[in-house]
Amino acid sequence: MQTRIGQLSRPFGKLYYEVTGSGPPIVFAHGLGGNHLSWWQQVAHFSPRHSCVTFAHRGFSPSEPVAGGPDPADYAGDLAALITHLSLERPVLVAQSMGGWSCVDYALANPGAVRGLVMACTTGTLDFGKAESDISSELAAWQRRVDETLPRWAESGIHPACGEAFAKRLPALYELYKSIDRINAGLDKALVRQRIWEARNRSPADLAALDCPALFLSGADDLVVPPCGVEAVAAHAPRGRFVSVPETGHSVYFEDATRFNAEVDRFMSELKG
Repeated sequence: MQTRIGQLSRPFGKLYYEVTGSGPPIVFAHGLGGNHLSWWQQVAHFSPRHSCVTFAHRGFSPSEPVAGGPDPADYAGDLAALITHLSLERPVLVAQSMGGWSCVDYALANPGAVRGLVMACTTGTLDFGKAESDISSELAAWQRRVDETLPRWAESGIHPACGEAFAKRLPALYELYKSIDRINAGLDKALVRQRIWEARNRSPADLAALDCPALFLSGADDLVVPPCGVEAVAAHAPRGRFVSVPETGHSVYFEDATRFNAEVDRFMSELKG
């Protein structure tokens, strides 16, 4: 399977991307702990039937750095430019965590341009605190678990985006996740994290304008983005559904790629046109 490598000129510099396979396009948008390499298990699975587009967000190697650090407000514009550059016709967008800021804003700003939207462990710019359903008790319980668990993980060197269970179950894969994360060790990720949290300012009611089916997916043990928040936002999508994946944390696509890929396959099999 051949891979085409390219760099797209943007106002900040060069945006790195790869295209593998052929067929209906899927664009994968990585999270804070990754880059284009994060999707290797998805590219291997989907590329025999699809054109798989992976890229590194601005400021994430091998895309060029951004003076002062990347601003998530620019992510959707970069995605739009990439889709135009590659002449992709109605791609399916698959977003992991931070990638949700890119994909949900692009989908809402470009009616008719997206065939389907997958939001994995993310609500993107949509504030789950503004959802119609009252999730205050679920959020409080989730926060207690976070407060009890993350300090212990920090002492043990456990990456919060994967978690202890994954580290014990698949230690080699866990080390690979951390290695990919370290590629961007020079990036101020605390600053980027702060900026993406501050950019979570849209009402979930905005999803009423989403004109494509949407799959929202969370790891049941996610301690980065509350699954109850993702589920509450999913309820606002006219053609949305929510899936909880047991025994996984914030990186379902990496921790249990077989289940993740199967859920995306199922979702895409239901898409029309």
